[in-house]
Amino acid sequence: MVDLYLAAAVSDDLRAELAARFTLHEGAPPATTRAIVGGGQMRLDAAMLDRLPALEIVAVNGVGHDGLDLAALRARGVRVSTTPDVLTEDVADLAVGLMLAVQRRIAANDALVRGGGWKAPLGRRASGRRIGIFGLGRIGTAIAARAAPFAGELFYTARSAKPVAWRHLPDIAALAEASDVLILAAPGGAATEKIVDAGVLARLGPEGVLVNVARGSLVDEAALIAALETGTIAGAGLDVFAEEPQVPEALRSMAQVVLAPHQGSATIETRAAMAALVLANLDAHFAGESLPTPLL
Repeated sequence: MVDLYLAAAVSDDLRAELAARFTLHEGAPPATTRAIVGGGQMRLDAAMLDRLPALEIVAVNGVGHDGLDLAALRARGVRVSTTPDVLTEDVADLAVGLMLAVQRRIAANDALVRGGGWKAPLGRRASGRRIGIFGLGRIGTAIAARAAPFAGELFYTARSAKPVAWRHLPDIAALAEASDVLILAAPGGAATEKIVDAGVLARLGPEGVLVNVARGSLVDEAALIAALETGTIAGAGLDVFAEEPQVPEALRSMAQVVLAPHQGSATIETRAAMAALVLANLDAHFAGESLPTPLL
């Protein structure tokens, strides 16, 4: 059977389907590897590709691909697929959930009551706030549609203005300045690395909330911790982090921060749909057919 390297953990159901089709390898890929399945944070550079001369396809179980050297993959004729669309709604739901949880102290109040307490500090009104979304692709647009009913004003920053009702702002500094809640939904990679820095957080201001369902690499984590500790911003809802699964103790100890373990697509329905797309792309490739959801 074809050698397939598992670069990340997958569900038991997906593993069983892969094992029925391929010889699975973990730990280190053999030189005979013809297919790789990994998550959105998988790293694959030119040096690793040099060790995999037989590689034909990389099937990403997610939409992130900033860890892939696409130029090197393209040069070698390696096909790449992702699982777009099927996770959009769930990621957008979580973004709005984090926004509400931070402002209404849902997690902190839950912990308070579970600990026998009752008297809680006041939260912040979630409705009528100025909401800014950084990145207006599939997920950003779905977040905007959900956030708009809450918003007094809704802004976005993208590579170019879109034919939407919301107001386009030219860069993330202007977006933070205009917003009470800043939601990150842009891809990772060199262009967005640590784009949310101390200056952007200062513009967001002492009533501001940061929500990140994109990539941890978008945020200067040290600057975020400092901003939360000093009251430069009011709070944060974070599903992603700079060095997953490590989360700084400073963030874990803050009541004004709501944390999730990279759960944007983590519903039963979406993970099943993602697995089905991974299999469909692999099956199509090895049958000599067009990929259902090609990236390359």
